[in-house]
Order: sequence, then structure tokens, then C-alpha cells
Amino acid sequence: MLKVAKKIVKYRIPIFILALVLLIPSFLGYLHTKVNYDVLTYLPSDIETMQGQDILKDQFGMGAFSLMTVEGMDDKDVAALESQISQVDHVSKVIWYDSFLDLSIPKDMLPDKVYNAFNNGDATMIAILFDETSSEDGTMQAVQQIRAIAGKQCFLSGMGAVVVDTKNLADKEAPIYIAIAVVLSFIVLSFMMDSFMIPVIFLLSIGMAILYNMGTNIILGQISYLTKAIAAVLQLGVTMDYSIFLWHSYEEKKLTYEGDKERAMAHAISNTFVSVLGSSVTTIAGFIALCFMTFRIGFDIGIVMAKGVLFGVICCTTVLPAMILIFDGLIEKTRHKVMIPPLDRLSNYVTRHYVVFIIIFVAVLFPAVYGYKNTSVYYNLDRSLPDDLESMVAHSKVQDDFNINSTHMVLVDKDTDEKGIRSMVSDMENVDGVEYVLSLDSMIGSSIPESMVPDSIRNLMESDKYKLILVGSDYRVASDEVNNQLTELKSIIKNYDSTGMLVGESSLTKDMITITDHDFKVVSAVSIGIIFLIIALVFQSISLPFILVAVIEEAIIINMGIPYYTNTTLPFIASIIIGTIQLGSTVDYAILMTSRYKKERGVLGKSKKESIIIAHQASVKSIFVSALSFFAATFGVGLYSGIDIISSMCILMARGALISMADVIFILPSMYMIFDKVIIRSGTGFKAALPDYKAAAEE
Repeated sequence: MLKVAKKIVKYRIPIFILALVLLIPSFLGYLHTKVNYDVLTYLPSDIETMQGQDILKDQFGMGAFSLMTVEGMDDKDVAALESQISQVDHVSKVIWYDSFLDLSIPKDMLPDKVYNAFNNGDATMIAILFDETSSEDGTMQAVQQIRAIAGKQCFLSGMGAVVVDTKNLADKEAPIYIAIAVVLSFIVLSFMMDSFMIPVIFLLSIGMAILYNMGTNIILGQISYLTKAIAAVLQLGVTMDYSIFLWHSYEEKKLTYEGDKERAMAHAISNTFVSVLGSSVTTIAGFIALCFMTFRIGFDIGIVMAKGVLFGVICCTTVLPAMILIFDGLIEKTRHKVMIPPLDRLSNYVTRHYVVFIIIFVAVLFPAVYGYKNTSVYYNLDRSLPDDLESMVAHSKVQDDFNINSTHMVLVDKDTDEKGIRSMVSDMENVDGVEYVLSLDSMIGSSIPESMVPDSIRNLMESDKYKLILVGSDYRVASDEVNNQLTELKSIIKNYDSTGMLVGESSLTKDMITITDHDFKVVSAVSIGIIFLIIALVFQSISLPFILVAVIEEAIIINMGIPYYTNTTLPFIASIIIGTIQLGSTVDYAILMTSRYKKERGVLGKSKKESIIIAHQASVKSIFVSALSFFAATFGVGLYSGIDIISSMCILMARGALISMADVIFILPSMYMIFDKVIIRSGTGFKAALPDYKAAAEE
């Protein structure tokens, strides 16, 4: 590696120029990467509800479904609005009461359930069907056009509207996330480094790596809005260590090769590459574990972030050293005293009071586990958005005016006889929380001859293979009540048609709850297993993986248990992936200290206490700087973001970095003190320490 490092130093200017040139295609790739704002589309395509969604689109031309509440508008004006909406591209059907009867015919000729479904006092409801799904560009453009056509008396709800609002808010906030992360990281680094120019160089180098990562996402076809929102901030937080490692190594080598900065940098690159490569493997492993999720958003985040760490390693060992040497004059001119106090005394304090810290470790564990197991989680995606968004206001209007919180769609075989349909509709109407059940038969009613049924209604409710039944529910999506309701409805449907399907947002969300609960267990097991194996191979030890993983896992449990005691409900995705991210990105702190402990104890043969103190002193500053940098990159975004999923994830990552830091600084050395004998005898590379215990045994 030293030969390669010398080449990097020699060709630093061409490397820097190439790095700048590569920003151009990366930026173009970033601009042209499609972003998916509908999280539900990441459910497996082979589950029944997703297959039902495909049938609705293919057989009924129903890709997305929205309800518009209109208040205080004359029927003729509503009809004119309906006509305008029907002309919007990607609107396949618009249904109002005049879809059943001409406006000249009194409304009271409609069957009661149809009348009540579309009218309440001065409010009326229009159903709008789109020919594309909620996340596709056509639907989003259609929603924006409909909002432009409609007046202040009109309120458009549904997943299509939620997706548009999510897109607008996420796109508006994303640049601010990066700005906040950069400013706070600069402030922290300025206090902790000995030059004001070094934080600038760090951030520019990492910024290049982030843009390379985001630009190459185009090869994935699309990424989720969550990935786009957190990737840059998370990459900044988890790869800042590498820059710090290089700088500290360079400063040490300058003392060894005094007056020869190029030689010092070459050796620094060589040394840093080995340590950064080892550190990055655990971080990448944590992100790869997310790819084992059935809910494919985990694969999305995992691949993008693993790729981001890889770019971080490459830029840290090529672009960053080139920039440090090129801008050496500015670095020297902006030198200042490091503003953090010496932490050497802390090492002695921890080793003297290790029993106290172990007692604290055990005492904190019990309430942490209780909180961890009882932290509340929500799955309702629109709950993560601010209440004043148009789609949220519209949802409240539908709920207030029509007592409708969600709409289910039932698909049954077209050959199911009418008597069976009527009986099934009757049974479903008796289920708690069901406001209405609309089938073609119930829409026609006894007062309207079948010959008068418009083709538009018949085509809406029947296809070549299926009949469609609409069910209005006053239970909110993802609530226990609606999930119980769905179970009961599905049982009724299967009694009449074994191939019948229950689809819609509520059904998809119910499936998501089941799938992500399984994913949480799988991802946790896989991430712990992979990182355990990596630590075992790196240190060639049986006991050290248990100790290191236990220390970081307790930090994770504390972090995830705190929301219970603060009465905070977490978004489901945060509860699944934060533990894996925290384990993968902060176990590095423990590995850094353990590497030095093993060297001092096993190779140099120093005493237990002396080895631990030296390891602690050598690593505590780097751990402190690294954790605070991670905290700075994420905490500000968590406070600012108006999207609760993003806010919660960033707050959890920021807090997790500090808790992991505290556990590694105080608990890990205490573990060394207690389990030193076990560590030495359960691994290789501790030959120099074995005589201590042999001598003690002989005595």
C-alpha cells in the first residue's frame, strides 16, 4: 500500500483535478435519479394486496384513488368542476351523484346508501380515479392540476395528495438538511481540530464523496425519498472518522519524518487505509444487513449507504490527502490551539472506578430493556407529516363531513351470483366501523331500472373477471380497530369467494405491519451476526466479540428505550433500522480502543491496568471527536425537519452516537478490567500477557 500511497502523493494535483471533473457527471446523475415518495410501493410484489392493486390498475384503470370534499357549492358548479377535473391528464374517472342520475332528477331518487356516501348537509364528495399509481409522475402532476382548478372550498385527500405533499416538503427541506449538517459539523470540528482550514477540507472531501454516491444512484433506477433525505447527512456522520484518522496519522508522521511532508503523508495514507478499511467493513456490514428486509426500502437505504461508505474510504485515501498537501499553506496560516481539554485523567479515573461503571451498566440495563420493549410505534404514514399540509386538512374534512377515515376495495369473481353479493354486502355492513358498502347492485337500487345504469358506473364496478365493492370505514389507517375490521371483512369475503381480495391503503399498511415486525427480528439478528463474525476474525478471539457487541447493544437498547419514558411514539421504519445503523457505525469506537488494548497487552506485554490506560488515552479523543461529529451532522436536522420519519431517525442517530460514545469510554475499559483473563485465554495474539496468569497460577 505504501507504493500506491507514494503515487497518490506524487500525482496529487491530477487526482484533485480528476475529482473535480467527476463532480459533473455525478451532479447530472443526481438530477436525473427518480425519487419514489410512496413507501407502500416497497412491499413485496407477491403478497395478495399488491396483486390486488395491480388488478385494480389493469382491470379497472384504477391506479390511485382520491376523495375530494366540496363545501358550500351549488350542484351546477360542482358539475362544472367535475367536468374540468375529468379533462386532466391521467384522471381515468370522476364519480359524483350525477354519474348515477341526471342533475334534473331529484337527489332523493338515489338509493340512501349512495346518497349518504356522496352528500352531507352543504358538503358533497367527488371520487377521483387515476390511471397511474400514487407514486408515478402522472398522478402527482394530475393532483397538482386538480388543486389548481379547485377553489378554496375544495379539499383533495388520498395517497396521491399525500405523496405530492411529501415530495414538496422533502424537496424543500433536503438542501437545508445538508446546510445544517455542514454548519454544525464545521463548528464542532473547529473546536476539536488545530486548524480552521482542516474542517473546510474535510467537508469538501466528504461532500465530493456524497455527490459521487448520490450521482451513481441513477444505476439503481430510483431511490426512496427517505434515502435521499438522510443519505447525505448519514454519510457525512459515519465517514467523518476516516478524515480524522488520516489527519491524526499525518500529524504523527510529520514528527517522524520532520521536514518531509510528502513522505509523512504517504506513510499516513498507508496506515490510514488499513485502519479505515477495517473500520468501514463493520459499517458496511450494518448497512448490508438492511438488505435482508422483505420490505424493500431496507435494500434501498442499505445499498445507497454501503456505497456511500465505500466512496468515503476512497476519497479519504486519495482526494483528502491531495487537498491537504495542496492547501498546506492555508492550513498552517489558520492554526490555533485545540479547544478541548486533555482527557488523560479520565483514563485513570475509569480504571480506578471500573466496578462502579459495571454496576451502572447492569442497573441501567433493566429499565432500558423495559422501555425498549414497550416503546410505541406508529405505521400510519401520513402521521409523519405536519397537520397543516393540504392533504392532511383534506383528510380531516372527509372525516368530519362524512365520517370516513379510510376506504377499502373488495375484488370478487365476476361469476359470483347476485344473491351471494347482496348477502356478503349485508354481512360487511354489520361489521363495526363500516359506514357504507357500495356494490353495483346497491348503487342501482330498486328505484332505478338496470337499463338506466350508465356504462361509466358499470365499467367502474365490473370488469371482464372481477366485481368491485367499495367499503367506507370510520377507522383510521394502521389503527388496531381498522386492522381488526380488515380481518373480519376478509373472513366474510372468503366465505363467499375463496379467491376474493381486500385491497387499499389500510390493507397494504396491515401487511406492512406484519412484514416489518418480521424484518425487525431478521435485521437485528443478521447485523449482530455479521458484525460479531467480523470482530471475531479481526481480533481472532471468542470473547471480544461478545464484549464489544454487548457494550454497543446496551447503548442501542438505552437509545431505543428512552422514547417510552419521554412518551414519544416512533415511526415504524426508525425502530427497524436505527439499531442496525447505530451498531454498524459506532462499534468502530470499540474496535479502535480494543485494537490498542490488544497491542499493549498481547504484543508489548504490559500489565492489565497499564494497557487499558494507554489504550483509553490513545483512543478517547478520536472517539470523542468522531461521536460529536456524528451528533452534529444529525441532531440539527432532527430538530428542523417537518417530516417526523426523518426527524425521529436523525434524533435517534444523534443520541445513539453519544450513548455509544459514553458506553465505550466508561463501560468497555471496565469490561477489560474484569474479563482480562478470559480475553487473553480465549484468543490468539496475547502471548506476551500469558506469563502474568501462569505466574499467578504457580503462586
